[in-house]
Order: sequence, then C-alpha cells, then structure tokens
Amino acid sequence: MRYLVAVTFIWAFSFSFIGEFLAGSLDNYFAVLIRVCIASLIFLPLTRFRGIPKILALKTMLIGSIQIGLMYLFFYHAFGYLSVPEVILFTIFTPMYVTLVYDGLKMQFKPLYLISTGVAVLGAYIIRYHAISAEFITGFLLVQGANLSFAIGQSGYKKLMESHPNLSQKEVFGYFHFGALVVSLFAFTLFANPEKLSPSLLQWGVLLWLGCVASGLGYFWWNKGACEVDAGVLAIMNNALVPVGLLMNLLLWGSKTNLSLLGIGSVVIGFSLWLHHFFMRYYERRKCF
Repeated sequence: MRYLVAVTFIWAFSFSFIGEFLAGSLDNYFAVLIRVCIASLIFLPLTRFRGIPKILALKTMLIGSIQIGLMYLFFYHAFGYLSVPEVILFTIFTPMYVTLVYDGLKMQFKPLYLISTGVAVLGAYIIRYHAISAEFITGFLLVQGANLSFAIGQSGYKKLMESHPNLSQKEVFGYFHFGALVVSLFAFTLFANPEKLSPSLLQWGVLLWLGCVASGLGYFWWNKGACEVDAGVLAIMNNALVPVGLLMNLLLWGSKTNLSLLGIGSVVIGFSLWLHHFFMRYYERRKCF
C-alpha cells in the first residue's frame, strides 16, 4: 500500500509537468521515447538476462509495451485537446476498465456495468456542456485509450507475478521498460515531427524527472504495490490520483477551468464509480446463491 500512496503523489506532479511544460512545444513521440529510454537505462544494470525463462521475459515486455508504450502515446496526445484538469479527471474510468477487462478474460458479460459507464460519460459531458467539439471528443477518446492500456497492463502484470511468487521483480522489470521502448522507438521513427525535437533546459529537466522518478521508480513501485493488495484497494488507489492531481494543478498552476461544471461533472463521475462498485457487489452476492 505504501508504494501506491507514494506513486500517487509522484504522478500527481507529472500530469501538470506534461501539460504545462511539454505539451504543444515538444514532439510527443520524442518526449515518450526519451522518458522510456531513461527508465530503461535505470533498470538495465538490475535486469537478469540469464536464468530468466524467455516466455516470462516476452510476457513482461508485452505488458510494458501496452501499459506504458501504448498508454504514453495516447496520453501525451490528449493534452493537445484537453486541459490538464480534464485529462486528470477522465483517468477515473480506469477501474471500470480493470473490471471489464478481467470479466472479458473470463468470458463474462455483466450488462449493469454499461449503466455505470454511461453515467460516467454523462459526467464528462457536463464538464464540457456547451463546449463539446470534435477536439474534445478526440481528447476524451485518447484518454480512454490510455486508461484501457493502463488497466490491461497492471492487471496482466499482477496476474503474471502471482504465477511467479518467488521471483525478484526488480530483476525482470527491465523487460517491462524494454517492451515500452520498442513501441516508442517505432512510433518515433514513423511519426515524429523533426521541427519539435529541441528541448529547452527546463524541458530536459522535466524529461529527466519523468524518466527517472515517474517512470523508472514510479511504475516499478506501482506494479509492485498492485501485487500486494487486492483488486478493491487497487481500484481505490487508481482513483486517488484524480483529486490529488487536480489539487496540485489548480493550486500550483491555477489552470483556467469552469469550476462549477468541473465540480458537478466530478460528482456525477464519482457517483458512477460508486454505482459501479455497487453492481460489483450485486454480482458477487449472486455467486453465493
């Protein structure tokens, strides 16, 4: 649990750093590549290359390629369409995706979850009432792509580590970042804008923080913490990032936003989360009969 709490505060700063210092002025693919490269270099000396089953290494790489490789590509682009508070708030959908992905793997369909998800979408609509545009929809969908990637990754990592209880996670976590590096390098090669590849000194500092602390240390602690708690606690901690991140951004940077609509929409989205957990308990009770 202590790992999850620590990372929550680390990532709360990261949201604002990306939105305030990188988005728009630095190529997204370049920013992602540098961030992942730094994290990979940190874990390179700790990675065990001998004695690790190839299938385990490949699975860990696949998880990393999804959880941070694909997630970063969606996530960074979202800042081009949404404000920082909106990006932070829309990450609240992640626990829903965790549940839906898990049920999908079990070949189960629970229709009541469509209600809670629909209420959450209504909350998002309220926040941008009278200002819904194609750009907003694009940004919203990009955040959902990031949420889904993050949900798939952390669920997959938790399940993988449960099948290897005696494994030292720090010896294999490098493969996680190596998988993300493959995706980010491929995307950079194909799509990078050569006119936005010259970071300022401040931006290099932000990239160093994101690579060393937010990615290198942050993802290791988060996934390690996810393996030590049950799914309910993990869902709560996924959402703890939302109020902490919003508070950091509004207090430190004073981002312009419609606080009334943001507040009302946040309450609706929060209610959708409570509703989702209510439906979860309903389905669990049905199993007992």
